[in-house]
Amino acid sequence: MTDLSALDGATIAFDLDGTLVDSAPDLIGTLNVILQQEGVAPLQLEEARPFIGHGARRLIERGFAAQGRPLSTDHMPALFERFLAHYNEHSADLTRPYPGVVECLAQMKAAGARLAVCTNKLTGLSTPILEKLDLARFFDAVVGADSAPAPKPDPRHLIFAVEAAGGRIERAVMVGDASTDAGAARAAKAPLILVSFGYTEIPAADLAPDILVDHFDQMANACVRLLTACPAQS
Repeated sequence: MTDLSALDGATIAFDLDGTLVDSAPDLIGTLNVILQQEGVAPLQLEEARPFIGHGARRLIERGFAAQGRPLSTDHMPALFERFLAHYNEHSADLTRPYPGVVECLAQMKAAGARLAVCTNKLTGLSTPILEKLDLARFFDAVVGADSAPAPKPDPRHLIFAVEAAGGRIERAVMVGDASTDAGAARAAKAPLILVSFGYTEIPAADLAPDILVDHFDQMANACVRLLTACPAQS
């Protein structure tokens, strides 16, 4: 059995969409509601999955652009509000944790790790999902883009999330699925784990993570390897 003692006192910061939870069905479902309200054809789930990860406004913008209907700046606020209203009511209809997530988080907490969510989703949309899926109990902090000094890939988002969980960036690992996560980790000089099953236009392997994992049953061991290889700076 893997020795998890290196996790004691460390902070593991997780992205949400495409990393902890498969939220694409509800996100794209809401996007399609907005598209259809505007007389635009809906998108297929697989076509729109890579659009996730940069916030709701970007998702809406890219969804309309993909259907040949670029949005004007003055039209976005109303669409954004309608998107939020619908999504808030349906954010956990089909969204589920990826296999092994619950077991992994429980294992990490038992080993003494601090856990944070560091997501470009709004905090007020993220927390209800975690609560509805019974994941909130594992996290010491949930920091959406609106609660941080700047969104990922800005390193201040990651640093803020780690510190909000009571940790230090020198003893932290970033776990994500996309370029925003990779950019934040690299800029903050934090070790980076990417999952191979998330939402990204650039394949996760091409983003040069320190470790690429295919299932959450590999996650705790991967964090231990990185924390052991990169001990806390004085």
